[in-house]
Amino acid sequence: MDEKAQVGNPVDVERDSSNGSDQQNSQNPNARRLLTKIDFRILPILSLTYLVAFLDRVNIGNAAVFGLPTELGLKGTQYNVALTIFFVPYILFEIPSNVVLKKIKPHRFLSVCVFMFGFTTIMQGFVTSYSGLLTTRFFLGLFETGLFPGCFYLLSMWYKREESQKRFSFFFISTTLAGAFGGLLASAIGKMDGYHGKLAWRWIFILEGALTCAVSILGYFTIPDFPEDVKWLTAEEKEWVRARLYRDVGKSGRELPSVKFSDLKVIFTDYKYPLGALMYFGFIVPAYGYSYFAPTIIRGWHYSPIQSQLRTVPVAIVAYVFAMIVAIASDHWRHRYLFIVGSSLVTIAGFIILMTTHDNLHAQYGGLFLSYSGAFAAMPVVVCYFQTNLAGHTRRSIGSGFQIAFGNIGGIIATFAFLSKEAPYYTKGYSICLAFTVLTIITSTMYVLGIRRENQLREQGKAGVVVDDPEQEGEVGDRSRAFRYIL
Repeated sequence: MDEKAQVGNPVDVERDSSNGSDQQNSQNPNARRLLTKIDFRILPILSLTYLVAFLDRVNIGNAAVFGLPTELGLKGTQYNVALTIFFVPYILFEIPSNVVLKKIKPHRFLSVCVFMFGFTTIMQGFVTSYSGLLTTRFFLGLFETGLFPGCFYLLSMWYKREESQKRFSFFFISTTLAGAFGGLLASAIGKMDGYHGKLAWRWIFILEGALTCAVSILGYFTIPDFPEDVKWLTAEEKEWVRARLYRDVGKSGRELPSVKFSDLKVIFTDYKYPLGALMYFGFIVPAYGYSYFAPTIIRGWHYSPIQSQLRTVPVAIVAYVFAMIVAIASDHWRHRYLFIVGSSLVTIAGFIILMTTHDNLHAQYGGLFLSYSGAFAAMPVVVCYFQTNLAGHTRRSIGSGFQIAFGNIGGIIATFAFLSKEAPYYTKGYSICLAFTVLTIITSTMYVLGIRRENQLREQGKAGVVVDDPEQEGEVGDRSRAFRYIL
């Protein structure tokens, strides 16, 4: 049989909560080959762009170890304020950026964002004052605001829910690779201290920013658009993608008008939106706490600047492996909640060790492994859990932007959790991170109880919107009575 015919003409079936047709697709060698083609087109470039984005966001932590606060004359909490100002535009423009993404092709919008924050990172290497540092950090947050929620939004429009977690995690935990790569790169760049009259921290910004600009050019030609718009799929292959996603979540709603201001009221009327945001908010605090301050924490254990950078690398590698194991298991069992709670408990165990052990470097280092691995394994599960339980372009674009925007308020808290006056024990910082991890456990429990109840009511025909006109399905999205939430 011709390959295009076998892949591209799926039988239109009624969408339901079963996955029999999905199993047939997964057993179809041509379908598997097409899904692999999609993976290679989407995942490597999105992961690479987010890797350099996160590297540019947190490399100020590497720069601090190599003398940034001293040369710029930072005093008191000025360094923490410089970290905080990044989040002001980053939070405010999350939802608007997703609205723009729906209007402008993703490969254009995302690649321009990447180039601009790469250029801003280069400029950060030339600042000579505290005010200059604040300015560059502000614009860095402004240009980065569209990348992360935009990429998650784009991914959610390509994959079914039961296959999305390992792909979401592969993309998301490029941040751990950024930690490993950033530590190695910073330790190497540290040897350029004094080159052309510039201290090493300046070269960290200049060289890593130049790398980001190069990635943006690559991204312009390789970042995919939405399934309906790409040119590297045939008409039959696009129909296959459309049909499999329809069986999972219904119509995408791509043809609907742009998001209107009135659409945003769902944030206040649907309990799933604030709970999804709070789940992510709880893990942002420990995640940024580590990303910004790990080199400084390790430096406080009497290691040299270069040794401090190198000791962040094994932590990041272990976190990457653990997160992928969690993601694969979550997809295999078609379940999210227990993996969030389990990873949260790993994180809590790590912070308890860091809070209570001060005379054993091996135990403290082990605590970093646990806290970082647990947090970065759970975060992509939290995002995938909420966003893939939404259906339709409108609800997902709002949900993606709101969850990431609200969650990143935790980044502001994290920047003031670890103050220099509390070194080297940072008991308050670890306590704050532990408390917010518990918040994620509480809110995810409330979320799973709510959606499980909705599934039960829909099974009984007592809840959900009954869609008589198929043309309305994209607008109704996950509110449809036919839709079932993944627990």
